[in-house]
Amino acid sequence: MRATAVRRTALVAAVASLTLLATACGGSDSDAKGDGGASGAKDDASAKPAAAKALTSAELEKVSLEQGDVAGHKVTKTGPEDIAQPGDVTVDKKECEPIGFAFYGVKRGTPVGNAGRKVVEEPEKNESADPEDALAGMLDVTSSLVTLASYEGDGAAESLAELRDSAAKCATGGFTLSMKGSKQKVTKLTEEKVTGGEEALAWRVQMGEGDAAAPFKLVSVRQGGTVATFFSFNLGKTGAESDFALPTALIDAQVKKLG
Repeated sequence: MRATAVRRTALVAAVASLTLLATACGGSDSDAKGDGGASGAKDDASAKPAAAKALTSAELEKVSLEQGDVAGHKVTKTGPEDIAQPGDVTVDKKECEPIGFAFYGVKRGTPVGNAGRKVVEEPEKNESADPEDALAGMLDVTSSLVTLASYEGDGAAESLAELRDSAAKCATGGFTLSMKGSKQKVTKLTEEKVTGGEEALAWRVQMGEGDAAAPFKLVSVRQGGTVATFFSFNLGKTGAESDFALPTALIDAQVKKLG
């Protein structure tokens, strides 16, 4: 494929990717519930350690990424226009719903609190006189949607277990997502290595096929009763063989703030 055609494909993928991110779920205005009271707790050394307290939406906002937390990245809060409700997103295979919902940050289970951020990598300076090289440099940035959800009891661990099971069932068969009528075809899920928190899962997500394919990255990390999910794409990477690195600096910064 000629370079101009490659760039055209990249621009098309960029538009699709931006649309995907713009419609992704951000923070929730869910009312915080009490912790159910601790009066029944026993002061017994042999008792199991108390489960981590589920954070409210307001508390999650305090531990969410802010501008300056990740060098070379712009961090902004998600707003109402970013929120996708479960009814807005459909997946053609029931077993693929958990992994499909995670792309859009759709609320899963019964979280006590939610928060969200958009994080965009700042492009490196490119003083090339070649317009295509300059365009390539502008497109070669990673953008991420970061969502936090807190759960009572074993809810956070169950959320990751559900995600792992869904990805295993849907890794090779493919499935189709529809967001308010806009369809995205997931053709492959490939598990990747990632570390962070008490549990961490990651996948390379391929949408489309051949030259029209674009890679995305999905990471889910549990720290106590909170699950941090990162859905990322790079505007300059298209094609079935293309790839980009996991946003490790972003993951590390968010896990550090979660404690």
